Amino acid sequence: MFSNKVLLITGGTGSFGNTIVHRFIDTDIKKIIVFSRDEKKQEDMRIRLANPKIQFCIGDVRNVQSLRQAMSGVDYVFHAAALKQVPSCEFYPMEAMLTNVIGTENVLTAAIDCGVSRVVLLSTDKAVYPVNAMGITKALAEKLLVAKSRSVEGEKPVLCATRYGNVMGSRGSVIPLFIEQIRAKKPITVTDPLMTRFLMTLPQSVDLVLHAFTHGLGGDIFVQKAPACTVADLAAALVELFQSKTEIKVIGARHGEKKYETLISREEKAQSHDMGLFVRIPADHRNLNYNTEFVSRNLNANTAEDYTSDNTERLNVGQIKNLLLKVDEVRAML
Repeated sequence: MFSNKVLLITGGTGSFGNTIVHRFIDTDIKKIIVFSRDEKKQEDMRIRLANPKIQFCIGDVRNVQSLRQAMSGVDYVFHAAALKQVPSCEFYPMEAMLTNVIGTENVLTAAIDCGVSRVVLLSTDKAVYPVNAMGITKALAEKLLVAKSRSVEGEKPVLCATRYGNVMGSRGSVIPLFIEQIRAKKPITVTDPLMTRFLMTLPQSVDLVLHAFTHGLGGDIFVQKAPACTVADLAAALVELFQSKTEIKVIGARHGEKKYETLISREEKAQSHDMGLFVRIPADHRNLNYNTEFVSRNLNANTAEDYTSDNTERLNVGQIKNLLLKVDEVRAML
Protein backbone atom coordinates (compact mmCIF):
# COMPACT_ATOMS: atom_id res chain seq x y z
CA MET A 1 0.00 0.00 0.00
CA PHE A 2 2.98 2.33 0.56
CA SER A 3 4.66 1.35 -2.71
CA ASN A 4 5.68 4.47 -4.63
CA LYS A 5 3.71 6.65 -2.20
CA VAL A 6 4.65 9.81 -0.28
CA LEU A 7 4.25 9.85 3.52
CA LEU A 8 4.45 12.99 5.66
CA ILE A 9 5.03 12.75 9.42
CA THR A 10 4.33 15.81 11.55
CA GLY A 11 6.61 15.92 14.57
CA GLY A 12 8.77 13.59 12.52
CA THR A 13 11.99 14.11 14.50
CA GLY A 14 10.41 12.63 17.64
CA SER A 15 10.58 9.05 18.89
CA PHE A 16 7.66 7.85 16.78
CA GLY A 17 8.93 9.64 13.67
CA ASN A 18 12.36 8.06 13.97
CA THR A 19 10.85 4.61 14.47
CA ILE A 20 8.46 4.85 11.51
CA VAL A 21 11.24 6.15 9.26
CA HIS A 22 13.41 3.14 10.14
CA ARG A 23 10.44 0.85 9.48
CA PHE A 24 9.96 2.20 5.92
CA ILE A 25 13.38 3.38 4.81
CA ASP A 26 14.29 0.08 3.12
CA THR A 27 10.87 -0.47 1.51
CA ASP A 28 9.71 0.70 -1.92
CA ILE A 29 8.06 3.81 -0.48
CA LYS A 30 8.78 6.78 -2.74
CA LYS A 31 9.41 9.49 -0.14
CA ILE A 32 9.07 10.24 3.58
CA ILE A 33 8.73 13.90 4.54
CA VAL A 34 9.80 14.76 8.08
CA PHE A 35 7.88 17.89 9.08
CA SER A 36 8.87 19.64 12.33
CA ARG A 37 10.04 22.91 13.88
CA ASP A 38 13.48 21.87 15.15
CA GLU A 39 16.16 22.43 12.53
CA LYS A 40 18.91 20.93 14.74
CA LYS A 41 17.03 17.63 15.20
CA GLN A 42 16.33 17.58 11.47
CA GLU A 43 19.98 18.13 10.62
CA ASP A 44 21.10 15.42 13.05
CA MET A 45 18.54 13.03 11.55
CA ARG A 46 19.59 13.95 8.00
CA ILE A 47 23.27 13.23 8.73
CA ARG A 48 22.49 10.00 10.60
CA LEU A 49 20.20 8.55 7.93
CA ALA A 50 21.87 9.98 4.80
CA ASN A 51 19.09 8.63 2.60
CA PRO A 52 17.63 10.45 -0.44
CA LYS A 53 14.16 9.03 0.30
CA ILE A 54 13.96 11.20 3.43
CA GLN A 55 13.04 14.83 2.83
CA PHE A 56 13.07 17.37 5.64
CA CYS A 57 10.66 20.28 5.92
CA ILE A 58 10.86 23.05 8.53
CA GLY A 59 7.38 24.13 9.55
CA ASP A 60 4.88 24.41 12.36
CA VAL A 61 1.45 22.76 12.62
CA ARG A 62 0.24 26.08 14.01
CA ASN A 63 0.77 27.53 10.50
CA VAL A 64 -1.70 26.02 8.04
CA GLN A 65 0.10 27.52 5.05
CA SER A 66 3.36 25.74 5.90
CA LEU A 67 1.36 22.51 6.08
CA ARG A 68 -0.28 23.12 2.70
CA GLN A 69 3.11 23.69 1.10
CA ALA A 70 4.56 20.55 2.70
CA MET A 71 1.57 18.37 1.73
CA SER A 72 1.66 19.09 -1.98
CA GLY A 73 1.81 15.67 -3.64
CA VAL A 74 1.54 13.78 -0.32
CA ASP A 75 -0.50 10.56 -0.20
CA TYR A 76 -0.59 9.83 3.54
CA VAL A 77 -0.09 11.80 6.78
CA PHE A 78 0.79 10.53 10.25
CA HIS A 79 0.09 13.39 12.66
CA ALA A 80 2.41 12.95 15.63
CA ALA A 81 3.24 16.58 16.45
CA ALA A 82 2.01 17.49 19.93
CA LEU A 83 2.82 19.07 23.27
CA LYS A 84 2.60 16.00 25.49
CA GLN A 85 4.29 16.76 28.82
CA VAL A 86 1.46 16.88 31.35
CA PRO A 87 3.00 19.34 33.87
CA SER A 88 4.20 21.83 31.24
CA CYS A 89 0.78 21.80 29.55
CA GLU A 90 -0.77 22.54 32.95
CA PHE A 91 1.38 25.68 33.23
CA TYR A 92 0.96 26.69 29.58
CA PRO A 93 -2.49 25.43 28.53
CA MET A 94 -2.86 27.93 25.68
CA GLU A 95 0.35 26.62 24.13
CA ALA A 96 -1.11 23.11 24.35
CA MET A 97 -4.29 24.39 22.73
CA LEU A 98 -2.40 26.04 19.86
CA THR A 99 -0.39 22.91 19.03
CA ASN A 100 -2.70 20.05 19.94
CA VAL A 101 -6.05 21.54 18.88
CA ILE A 102 -5.43 24.33 16.36
CA GLY A 103 -2.48 22.37 14.99
CA THR A 104 -4.67 19.31 14.43
CA GLU A 105 -7.35 21.43 12.76
CA ASN A 106 -4.66 22.83 10.46
CA VAL A 107 -3.31 19.37 9.60
CA LEU A 108 -6.79 18.08 8.74
CA THR A 109 -7.66 21.20 6.72
CA ALA A 110 -4.41 21.05 4.74
CA ALA A 111 -4.82 17.31 4.13
CA ILE A 112 -8.32 17.83 2.72
CA ASP A 113 -7.22 20.81 0.62
CA CYS A 114 -4.25 18.88 -0.81
CA GLY A 115 -6.13 15.68 -1.61
CA VAL A 116 -4.29 13.45 0.87
CA SER A 117 -5.73 9.91 0.89
CA ARG A 118 -5.36 8.97 4.56
CA VAL A 119 -4.55 10.75 7.83
CA VAL A 120 -3.83 8.98 11.12
CA LEU A 121 -3.83 11.11 14.28
CA LEU A 122 -1.76 9.87 17.22
CA SER A 123 -3.69 10.42 20.46
CA THR A 124 -3.32 9.30 24.07
CA ASP A 125 -5.08 7.55 26.93
CA LYS A 126 -5.10 10.94 28.67
CA ALA A 127 -7.83 12.04 26.23
CA VAL A 128 -10.30 9.72 28.00
CA TYR A 129 -12.01 11.35 31.01
CA PRO A 130 -9.35 14.09 30.83
CA VAL A 131 -8.39 15.98 33.97
CA ASN A 132 -5.35 17.86 32.66
CA ALA A 133 -4.73 20.35 29.84
CA MET A 134 -2.77 17.86 27.77
CA GLY A 135 -5.61 15.31 27.92
CA ILE A 136 -8.30 17.92 27.28
CA THR A 137 -6.52 19.24 24.19
CA LYS A 138 -5.92 15.73 22.81
CA ALA A 139 -9.59 14.89 23.46
CA LEU A 140 -10.54 17.97 21.45
CA ALA A 141 -8.14 16.90 18.70
CA GLU A 142 -9.98 13.56 18.52
CA LYS A 143 -13.34 15.36 18.41
CA LEU A 144 -12.08 17.58 15.58
CA LEU A 145 -11.04 14.53 13.58
CA VAL A 146 -14.38 12.78 14.09
CA ALA A 147 -16.33 15.95 13.20
CA LYS A 148 -14.16 16.55 10.13
CA SER A 149 -14.69 12.95 8.99
CA ARG A 150 -18.46 13.62 8.87
CA SER A 151 -18.05 16.51 6.47
CA VAL A 152 -15.51 15.04 4.04
CA GLU A 153 -17.15 14.51 0.65
CA GLY A 154 -16.23 11.52 -1.50
CA GLU A 155 -13.54 9.07 -0.48
CA LYS A 156 -10.69 11.44 0.41
CA PRO A 157 -9.22 11.61 2.90
CA VAL A 158 -9.95 8.82 5.39
CA LEU A 159 -9.40 10.40 8.83
CA CYS A 160 -8.81 8.05 11.76
CA ALA A 161 -6.89 8.02 15.04
CA THR A 162 -4.94 5.84 17.43
CA ARG A 163 -4.89 6.10 21.18
CA TYR A 164 -2.30 4.55 23.47
CA GLY A 165 -0.62 4.84 26.84
CA ASN A 166 3.03 5.27 27.81
CA VAL A 167 5.46 4.38 25.03
CA MET A 168 8.53 2.89 26.67
CA GLY A 169 11.74 4.73 25.94
CA SER A 170 10.06 7.57 24.04
CA ARG A 171 11.37 11.08 24.49
CA GLY A 172 10.11 12.64 27.72
CA SER A 173 8.80 9.37 29.18
CA VAL A 174 9.62 8.23 32.69
CA ILE A 175 11.96 5.34 31.78
CA PRO A 176 14.77 7.55 30.36
CA LEU A 177 14.42 9.73 33.48
CA PHE A 178 14.75 6.74 35.82
CA ILE A 179 17.77 5.44 33.88
CA GLU A 180 19.43 8.85 34.00
CA GLN A 181 18.91 8.98 37.77
CA ILE A 182 20.30 5.45 38.24
CA ARG A 183 23.41 6.19 36.17
CA ALA A 184 23.97 9.46 38.05
CA LYS A 185 23.62 7.53 41.34
CA LYS A 186 20.75 9.79 42.34
CA PRO A 187 17.50 8.62 43.99
CA ILE A 188 14.74 7.50 41.59
CA THR A 189 11.90 9.98 42.04
CA VAL A 190 8.58 8.13 42.07
CA THR A 191 5.41 10.20 42.21
CA ASP A 192 2.98 7.61 43.61
CA PRO A 193 4.18 3.99 44.00
CA LEU A 194 0.67 2.61 43.33
CA MET A 195 0.11 4.72 40.21
CA THR A 196 -0.43 2.43 37.22
CA ARG A 197 0.43 3.05 33.57
CA PHE A 198 0.00 1.12 30.32
CA LEU A 199 3.24 -0.10 28.72
CA MET A 200 3.90 -0.21 24.98
CA THR A 201 7.13 -0.38 22.98
CA LEU A 202 7.84 2.02 20.11
CA PRO A 203 7.54 -0.77 17.49
CA GLN A 204 4.13 -1.63 18.96
CA SER A 205 3.05 2.00 18.62
CA VAL A 206 3.98 1.82 14.93
CA ASP A 207 2.04 -1.46 14.59
CA LEU A 208 -1.04 0.26 16.01
CA VAL A 209 -0.76 3.19 13.59
CA LEU A 210 -0.32 0.83 10.64
CA HIS A 211 -3.34 -1.22 11.78
CA ALA A 212 -5.43 1.97 11.92
CA PHE A 213 -4.07 3.04 8.55
CA THR A 214 -5.02 -0.30 6.97
CA HIS A 215 -8.39 -0.90 8.63
CA GLY A 216 -9.65 2.56 9.55
CA LEU A 217 -12.86 4.11 8.32
CA GLY A 218 -13.68 7.80 8.71
CA GLY A 219 -13.69 8.84 12.37
CA ASP A 220 -12.51 5.50 13.76
CA ILE A 221 -10.28 5.45 16.85
CA PHE A 222 -8.08 2.39 17.41
CA VAL A 223 -6.64 1.09 20.65
CA GLN A 224 -4.14 -1.70 21.17
CA LYS A 225 -4.62 -3.88 24.21
CA ALA A 226 -1.66 -3.45 26.51
CA PRO A 227 -0.41 -4.58 29.91
CA ALA A 228 0.31 -2.16 32.75
CA CYS A 229 2.37 -1.94 35.91
CA THR A 230 2.75 0.21 38.97
CA VAL A 231 5.35 2.96 38.92
CA ALA A 232 7.03 1.33 41.93
CA ASP A 233 7.43 -2.00 40.11
CA LEU A 234 8.78 -0.22 37.03
CA ALA A 235 11.41 1.52 39.15
CA ALA A 236 12.28 -1.77 40.91
CA ALA A 237 12.68 -3.55 37.56
CA LEU A 238 15.11 -0.91 36.31
CA VAL A 239 17.09 -1.04 39.57
CA GLU A 240 17.46 -4.82 39.15
CA LEU A 241 18.39 -4.57 35.46
CA PHE A 242 21.13 -2.06 36.21
CA GLN A 243 22.19 -3.99 39.33
CA SER A 244 21.96 -0.75 41.24
CA LYS A 245 21.39 0.05 44.89
CA THR A 246 19.69 3.31 44.01
CA GLU A 247 17.19 4.59 46.56
CA ILE A 248 13.59 5.06 45.46
CA LYS A 249 12.20 8.37 46.71
CA VAL A 250 8.46 9.14 46.72
CA ILE A 251 7.83 12.79 45.77
CA GLY A 252 4.05 12.88 45.26
CA ALA A 253 1.92 13.28 42.14
CA ARG A 254 2.79 16.10 39.75
CA HIS A 255 0.37 18.67 38.36
CA GLY A 256 -2.43 17.04 36.36
CA GLU A 257 -1.51 13.39 37.02
CA LYS A 258 -4.09 10.63 37.51
CA LYS A 259 -3.63 7.48 39.57
CA TYR A 260 -4.50 5.34 36.54
CA GLU A 261 -5.22 6.00 32.88
CA THR A 262 -8.11 4.89 30.68
CA LEU A 263 -7.78 3.76 27.06
CA ILE A 264 -11.48 3.10 26.41
CA SER A 265 -14.35 4.73 28.29
CA ARG A 266 -17.36 2.66 29.35
CA GLU A 267 -19.49 4.58 26.85
CA GLU A 268 -17.06 3.72 24.05
CA LYS A 269 -16.72 0.14 25.26
CA ALA A 270 -20.46 -0.39 24.76
CA GLN A 271 -20.06 0.46 21.04
CA SER A 272 -16.55 -0.83 20.31
CA HIS A 273 -15.50 -3.75 18.11
CA ASP A 274 -12.97 -6.24 19.52
CA MET A 275 -10.46 -7.15 16.78
CA GLY A 276 -8.25 -9.40 18.91
CA LEU A 277 -5.11 -7.43 19.74
CA PHE A 278 -6.81 -4.20 18.69
CA VAL A 279 -10.12 -2.51 19.50
CA ARG A 280 -11.97 -0.30 17.00
CA ILE A 281 -14.10 2.54 18.36
CA PRO A 282 -16.36 3.64 15.47
CA ALA A 283 -17.58 7.19 15.06
CA ASP A 284 -21.26 8.09 15.34
CA HIS A 285 -21.96 9.53 11.88
CA ARG A 286 -25.61 10.46 12.43
CA ASN A 287 -26.55 14.06 11.81
CA LEU A 288 -28.48 16.23 14.25
CA ASN A 289 -31.89 15.32 12.79
CA TYR A 290 -32.44 12.47 15.21
CA ASN A 291 -36.16 12.27 14.41
CA THR A 292 -35.42 11.30 10.79
CA GLU A 293 -32.58 8.84 11.32
CA PHE A 294 -32.97 5.96 13.75
CA VAL A 295 -29.90 3.93 14.63
CA SER A 296 -29.97 1.31 17.36
CA ARG A 297 -27.14 2.04 19.79
CA ASN A 298 -26.30 0.34 23.04
CA LEU A 299 -26.77 3.04 25.64
CA ASN A 300 -26.51 0.71 28.62
CA ALA A 301 -22.96 1.77 29.35
CA ASN A 302 -23.37 0.75 32.97
CA THR A 303 -22.90 -2.87 31.89
CA ALA A 304 -19.58 -2.03 30.24
CA GLU A 305 -16.36 -1.37 32.10
CA ASP A 306 -13.69 1.21 31.32
CA TYR A 307 -10.49 -0.29 29.94
CA THR A 308 -7.88 1.12 32.31
CA SER A 309 -4.32 0.60 33.49
CA ASP A 310 -5.87 -0.59 36.75
CA ASN A 311 -7.95 -3.45 35.31
CA THR A 312 -5.78 -4.66 32.43
CA GLU A 313 -3.08 -7.34 32.71
CA ARG A 314 -0.73 -6.33 35.54
CA LEU A 315 2.96 -7.11 35.03
CA ASN A 316 5.24 -8.08 37.93
CA VAL A 317 8.86 -6.96 38.26
CA GLY A 318 10.22 -9.96 36.34
CA GLN A 319 7.79 -9.45 33.45
CA ILE A 320 8.62 -5.73 33.32
CA LYS A 321 12.33 -6.57 33.09
CA ASN A 322 11.66 -8.87 30.12
CA LEU A 323 9.67 -6.14 28.40
CA LEU A 324 12.33 -3.50 29.11
CA LEU A 325 14.93 -5.71 27.43
CA LYS A 326 12.94 -5.29 24.20
CA VAL A 327 13.48 -1.52 24.32
CA ASP A 328 16.57 -0.52 22.31
CA GLU A 329 17.24 2.55 24.45
CA VAL A 330 17.35 0.41 27.60
CA ARG A 331 19.49 -2.36 26.11
CA ALA A 332 21.96 0.21 24.79
CA MET A 333 22.52 1.56 28.30
CA LEU A 334 23.01 -1.76 30.09
